[in-house]
Amino acid sequence: MTDSKAEPKVPEAREKNTSGAGGADARELVTAKGTTSIADHVVAKIAGMAAREVGGVHSMGSGAARAFGAMRDRIPGATTSGTAARGVSVEVGERQAAADIDLVIEYGVSIPDLAAAVRRNVITAVERMTGLEVTEVNITIDDIYLPDDEADDGGSEPRVQ
Repeated sequence: MTDSKAEPKVPEAREKNTSGAGGADARELVTAKGTTSIADHVVAKIAGMAAREVGGVHSMGSGAARAFGAMRDRIPGATTSGTAARGVSVEVGERQAAADIDLVIEYGVSIPDLAAAVRRNVITAVERMTGLEVTEVNITIDDIYLPDDEADDGGSEPRVQ
């Protein structure tokens, strides 16, 4: 019973291959019986969601990507599936993946600590969900979010009358 909590359940596939030599191939993407290919955008979405889970990440993407995304979000009927991968670019091979992530962080956060936490979370999520080895996660801090930024955008009182 404790074994099922230690490892996420995959419907029947993992249960049948847990004993003997077959268990070693359960995480392989290239086997004698076939190849599993994972699209770049799938890995980018996983990496983007994992990066957003870390406290101190305000948003993702460079200024141009955020501006384009804001315009796209205002179009009726536009899909929002690209927001999960906004600010993330990946290269995916047969067994390895690498990611570049653009972040906007909240003011006051330690950048080295945040980068280490994002890197750790992205590597863990991508490797766990895909079975790919993550060779590198490069992080670029594009901007810093100041709490005053939102207050200045809205209907604040003019300074002079």
